[in-house]
Amino acid sequence: MNDPFQIQPELRYGAPVCDEILTGRHFTIGYSYYFRQAKWTLEIINRNQHLLTEAERMDNFRADTRIPRRFRAGLGAYKGSGFDRGHLVASANQDIQEIQNSETFLLSNMSPQAPDFNRRIWRELEEAIRQLNSRDKILETYVLTAPVFYFGVAVETIGDETEDYGIDVPIPHAFIKSVLAEDKRGKLSLWTFEMKNEKLDGELGDYLVSTYDAEQIIGGQFWDRVSGGDLHEQKKNPRAMW
Repeated sequence: MNDPFQIQPELRYGAPVCDEILTGRHFTIGYSYYFRQAKWTLEIINRNQHLLTEAERMDNFRADTRIPRRFRAGLGAYKGSGFDRGHLVASANQDIQEIQNSETFLLSNMSPQAPDFNRRIWRELEEAIRQLNSRDKILETYVLTAPVFYFGVAVETIGDETEDYGIDVPIPHAFIKSVLAEDKRGKLSLWTFEMKNEKLDGELGDYLVSTYDAEQIIGGQFWDRVSGGDLHEQKKNPRAMW
C-alpha cells in the first residue's frame, strides 16, 4: 500500500495520528471514528494557483461515503440543530476547480460550529491566512485544522440516533488552526491559534498559542517532519501574517 505521506503534497511536513487517513484530490483528512468527524485536516492553500482559474462555490453538502455509515455524519444531524456545518478546510481556500471546491463540502470536512463563531472570527482567520498566502514572497501555505474536545468538560451533541441515517455528532469545545508558511528562501514560519466554539470579540492575536501546547491538547505532533530548530514560530506577532 502506498504511503500517503509520500504521495500527498500537503503531508510533506507531517501530521498527527488518527483513526483513518482520507486522502482527497486536494487535501487530506485525518478522521476520528469516535467523534464522527475529522480529528484534523491538512491542506496547501490552492496549491495549483498557476492554473489561474476560479470555480464558483458548490454548496453541495453531502456525507462522505468513504466512511462506514455508523461512523459518519449525515445532513440530518445538522438540520434544526442551531449549529453551522463549519468548514475545516475553507471553501475559498480551494476554489480553482469545481471538483476541488466540491470536495470541501463533504461532511467529513465539517464540524458543528456556533454561527456567531463560524461567520465572524473563524471567517476572519481564514481570510487572514489567504492574505498571507497571497504575498509575493510566500511559496506555499500549509494549514492544519483540528476540532478540540477538552478533558473534564461535558460534551453536547447534535443529531438523533433514532432517525434514519442519523447519528449523534459531538460539538467541539474549540478549534485549533496551525499555519505553516514557506517563503521563497525556504524559511518556515508558524502560527498556531486556539479559539473556543462561541462568539469571540478579541483580535486574532489574542488567540495565538504555543504549538507545543496545542499538540498536547490534540494528542499528536503537527509538523513532525520538520526539526524544531528550523521552525520560526510567531507567538506574539500575528500581524506578520498579513
